[in-house]
Amino acid sequence: MRLFRLAFAGMIALAALAMPAAAATDDFLTIQLKDGPVVIQLMPDIAPKHVAQVKALAAKGAYDNVVFHRVISGFMAQTGDVQYGKQGSPSFSAARAGTGGSDLPNLPAEFSKTPFERGTVGMARSQSPNSANSQFFIMFGEGSFLNGQYTVIGKVVSGMDLVDKIKRGEGGNGEVTNPDKMIKVTVGKK
Repeated sequence: MRLFRLAFAGMIALAALAMPAAAATDDFLTIQLKDGPVVIQLMPDIAPKHVAQVKALAAKGAYDNVVFHRVISGFMAQTGDVQYGKQGSPSFSAARAGTGGSDLPNLPAEFSKTPFERGTVGMARSQSPNSANSQFFIMFGEGSFLNGQYTVIGKVVSGMDLVDKIKRGEGGNGEVTNPDKMIKVTVGKK
């Protein structure tokens, strides 16, 4: 009987090794802010092309030192302009931050029924639904008026209190003077 238990335990251990570990997923984006890390669980099941592009940009360091160029209290914090919003790069321009994208192509809309609520991460775009590229925003509160009109790519699962500390902009457009930035952005495990 003891030999049977050992053999059974060995089979269980082998089966566990053969199964992929849920924690080993690379569907998490970690943004290092001045006050600490913010972890976003990405949603490739609802926005595969957008998630893949954000992950690719993060993996090559494109989001490192990119500013939060538009931050509106009670609404959202927008970042991700790797063309003009990257502090320290020759193309950085506080005046133009928010008008650029990346060297990757714009993406077709991947709208879903996932609601915009506190902590939701969505892709920024121009008037064209198929113009999202690299910029994204994190919701401070509920924004149901965005539902079905912008692509949701994820949800903050840790560090929302740090998102709340991002320096706010002034005026109706939320343009930020001396903005906070994403120090480092990585893709990987939670």
